[in-house]
Amino acid sequence: MIEILILYYSRHGSVAEMARYVARGVEEVAGVAARLRTVPEVSPVCEAVADSIPAEGPPYAEPRDLEECAGLVLGSPTHFGNMAASLKYFIDRTSPLWLSGALIGKPAAVFTSTASLHGGQETTLLSMMMPLLHHGMMLMGLPYSEKELLSTQGGGTPYGPTHHAGADGNLPLSDDEKRLCQALGRRIASATQALLAAHAIPSVRS
Repeated sequence: MIEILILYYSRHGSVAEMARYVARGVEEVAGVAARLRTVPEVSPVCEAVADSIPAEGPPYAEPRDLEECAGLVLGSPTHFGNMAASLKYFIDRTSPLWLSGALIGKPAAVFTSTASLHGGQETTLLSMMMPLLHHGMMLMGLPYSEKELLSTQGGGTPYGPTHHAGADGNLPLSDDEKRLCQALGRRIASATQALLAAHAIPSVRS
């Protein structure tokens, strides 16, 4: 079974819900499964403050999750136009994977949620893309053949799915936002499957 890692940080629940819709899209592709993982809150006082197992939701990610999965989808809320510190802290500790080249050639994608409609969705997506490029991953977005990109009145970009959560963080995902999350899941699952199949076929030498 091919596994796609969906790694996210969610403070108020919107990103977690998006992750579940991405996972649903991944598992619409036969032979592909989603592995949901999160990261703990970063403390301004000291590093070791969180329990090793979260009280609810998926387990905390470990480096082996990145190694074992064939593709990666990162999700984060927008913090001043950037990814959340908790997710960046985890990514900053992946230097051993960079040194070994463990992520080179694996497909990757990103998604985010913001309190305001123009609160830095695209810059946050780009901030998550940069370390993935350094790891040699193959970035994927959403093509405009996904008609919701043209009809959405909330979130949605070609760089990846987004959600407008509102000032209080309590706006539900719109139908368009849900469909775009699922579309990304299907797209990365299909691409990963095709890439692995192509690598399994011996090249023909003339």
